[in-house]
Amino acid sequence: MIRRRTLLAAGGGALFGTALATGTAHADATIAVNPSTSYGTWEGWGTSLAWWANVFGNRTDFADIFFTTNSVTYNGTALPGLGLNIARYNLGGCSWNTVNGESMVASANIPAYKQIEGYWQDWNNEDPTSSAWDWTADATQRAMLQKAVARGATTELFSNSPMWWMCSNHNPSGAAGGGNNLQTWNYRQHASHLAAVALYAKNNWGVNFATVEPFNEPSSSWWTATGTQEGCHMDATVQSAVLPYMRSELDSRGLTSTKIAASDETSYDLARTTWSSFSSTTKGYVNRFNVHGYQGSGGRRDLLYTDVVTTSGKVLWNSETGDNDGTGYTMAFNLLYDFRWLHPTAWVYWQVMDPSTNWAMIAYDASTLQAGAVQTKYYVMAQFSRHLRPGMKIIDTGVSYAVAAYDATAKRLVIVALNTSTSAQTLTFNLSNFTTVTGGTGGLVPRWNTVTTGGDRYKAYSDTYLSGKTVSVPFAAKSVQTLQIDGVTA
Repeated sequence: MIRRRTLLAAGGGALFGTALATGTAHADATIAVNPSTSYGTWEGWGTSLAWWANVFGNRTDFADIFFTTNSVTYNGTALPGLGLNIARYNLGGCSWNTVNGESMVASANIPAYKQIEGYWQDWNNEDPTSSAWDWTADATQRAMLQKAVARGATTELFSNSPMWWMCSNHNPSGAAGGGNNLQTWNYRQHASHLAAVALYAKNNWGVNFATVEPFNEPSSSWWTATGTQEGCHMDATVQSAVLPYMRSELDSRGLTSTKIAASDETSYDLARTTWSSFSSTTKGYVNRFNVHGYQGSGGRRDLLYTDVVTTSGKVLWNSETGDNDGTGYTMAFNLLYDFRWLHPTAWVYWQVMDPSTNWAMIAYDASTLQAGAVQTKYYVMAQFSRHLRPGMKIIDTGVSYAVAAYDATAKRLVIVALNTSTSAQTLTFNLSNFTTVTGGTGGLVPRWNTVTTGGDRYKAYSDTYLSGKTVSVPFAAKSVQTLQIDGVTA
């Protein structure tokens, strides 16, 4: 989740000592793609809806831009739709009613568009059909949720903060000192709110949440009463207490197939700490492991993968990440590090639209709430999300600057690679481990190019051909390219 601070410092072992910002000039390289090593079936790409959908949820053009691969006209320019297929819906913790003389305490620093209205607004009645619940709340974010679902998106329900009245200080931005802020007598009620919304969404909105995540960066200490957004510190002990309630509340409503995700910690290393503190019983409540990528190029992604996937047998997502680099270079660099060491099966950007130009893919003005410029980061995202599609197998490249995915039905291999050098470089991809490699007509390999430092945004080329089972491609400095090799069998 975006915080106006420097991303967590890099570190955590020699594997991750690469200089991200400056790059280093290096020689041309050859990458051998190895189909015998697979890291799972790709599930897709996504975004969280709050806060941008709380502003633009009624905009059909943005739904098409983000959740289809169509060409969509925006401000007179044809944009290649990103084809995102995962939408994370934030169940808010705000309401402006008074209950028994008590009302929400709001941080003086939280802007209105970050205040997300929750549905259970009066603690006196848990019955979702009673007047204690307001099902007209959060209409704008919910409108984008339904647009995303209509375009084929899978959905996750998550919570940045419990309802304000469940918080010890009634402030959904956090406790004064950043400590635990969910009242002990409301552990079950927090889970009940989430489960009730999941059931109501299924029965009334046409939204069947695949997963529910009751926490958001819960072990972090920056959720304070003067914060700029919703948040709630819940240490590992509190998380362990809430998780069995989450399962029982879902099951009691007949939502036995709805899975639980946890714990959305802010960094790879903190996620390992939280996971290792859970008992085997607690781990059993978690169907999918969510982690955020705000550690940037640092952290032991490899050890987290071992702990979660290899040892515990869980599915792993990078369920939220973002960075303050509008060129998209940092995003591509860290995403490729994820493919090399973390091996998630899905990847979610925090805010595809944001008032901070560098964080955004499409920026908007925080004062006027008017949509603005498309950032280069948008076109870098298109390189990945439009070509690495759900159902493809992620296979090994042996390097942290290229990812490969294989579609056995279409006999198609897709490679996305980044030149991390400050000078031009030629990358050669060795496909000799595949049985057959023919390419298109005459061995054609279509490619798309984005230069993060300026130039091509998302430009298609038909000038590259196979040489036997290899293909060589020139890369400008700090450029990202996608190659599509057809006629491939493994």
